Amino acid sequence: MISRLKTAWMTSRIALGLLAFLAGVDKFLNVLTNWEQYVSPFAARMLPFSATTFMRIVGVIEIVVGLAILTKATRLGAYVAMVWLLCIAINLLMTGKYFDVAVRDVALAVAAFVLAKLTEIHDDVHAKT
Repeated sequence: MISRLKTAWMTSRIALGLLAFLAGVDKFLNVLTNWEQYVSPFAARMLPFSATTFMRIVGVIEIVVGLAILTKATRLGAYVAMVWLLCIAINLLMTGKYFDVAVRDVALAVAAFVLAKLTEIHDDVHAKT
């Protein structure tokens, strides 16, 4: 059972960590998409700087969260990713479009929550050995 748990934990850790890290890097490159299009008009009006600057700040945060998940701060990084993804989904809903992406981000938030819980179990098992 521990081996199967470790496999699920490690797979989730690598997938979510790399996803966050690479999405953060792409906020500077815009290879996957033009990220600024996802900023809701409401959020854009509230920003004291451009959507491009905002997305670069978002990119730095995502890179840090990805690295946290991939290193010793997996549990904390996963909880931050969960909240972050839910905030992104809310922003996307406020655009009045991108509902499919919002649903995907909610699913990823659930996956981040599961990773945080798996990390708690993983850490408990390793503390006892």
